Amino acid sequence: MNAQISLIQQIDAFLPQTQCGLCGHRDGCLPYAKSIAEGEDANKCVPGGQPVADAIARLLNRTVLTAEASVWPIQADRPQRMKAVIREDECIGCTKCISACPVDAIIGSGKLMHSILTDLCTGCELCIAPCPVDCIDLVEDLKTLPSDELRLNEQNDLRSRYYAHIQREEKTRSSRKGPLVRAEIDTEFFAQFSAQFNTLPTVTLIEKTVDNTTIPSLDAKSTIELAKLRSQIKKLEKQLSVREDTPKRLLLETLNQQLNQLQGTSV
Repeated sequence: MNAQISLIQQIDAFLPQTQCGLCGHRDGCLPYAKSIAEGEDANKCVPGGQPVADAIARLLNRTVLTAEASVWPIQADRPQRMKAVIREDECIGCTKCISACPVDAIIGSGKLMHSILTDLCTGCELCIAPCPVDCIDLVEDLKTLPSDELRLNEQNDLRSRYYAHIQREEKTRSSRKGPLVRAEIDTEFFAQFSAQFNTLPTVTLIEKTVDNTTIPSLDAKSTIELAKLRSQIKKLEKQLSVREDTPKRLLLETLNQQLNQLQGTSV
């Protein structure tokens, strides 16, 4: 590993890995780190704000610059942590947000309601523009800010997920119909860093706290099943609100029982 790659990695370690492109590099945090190493100003990371600008300036022994103002439309002062939320009743299942998400935090399939895995969402905003029915909101994440150790683990996971995402996107790019949702990716550049990104971590149960009690939350597979069940239930409820139908009513009761059982695995 040469000195330049080592420097890029050190800079990239300070970036939040939202992969949002607000710095002007639509292909992610790593290319911005490379550009900083080559002389670009280090104050353009909107999610990182002043702390990131200061840290990189110290690393490179440069003059500290004021972080660029937020370009996010929802507030003047951007909260430190943001999350996207789908208004599920309005979702038409077009899947465009799924392709746009750089860390694969959105689940769903064609013509079915989508859901966002909020523990994985970086708040990058890239899913908002492609949505044809404007049913995605960006909200402040009110969870307690993570410790430095947890933040580094989170960033490492996001790097892995993003690299896996762009690998898959590149494989399907030639056959995809319609407009591309991300910039052209310099795959040769990312390949230089592939050793640390080549394996996604195993998805396990994540603990959460409710009323001061620590309980496991649902894993990714269960979350997908929940999304499917909720979509079916809402569809049946709408149909039954128009006209009563005994078989559909029985199916609705069965699905509600399945939903309660699946939700019960998290307590």
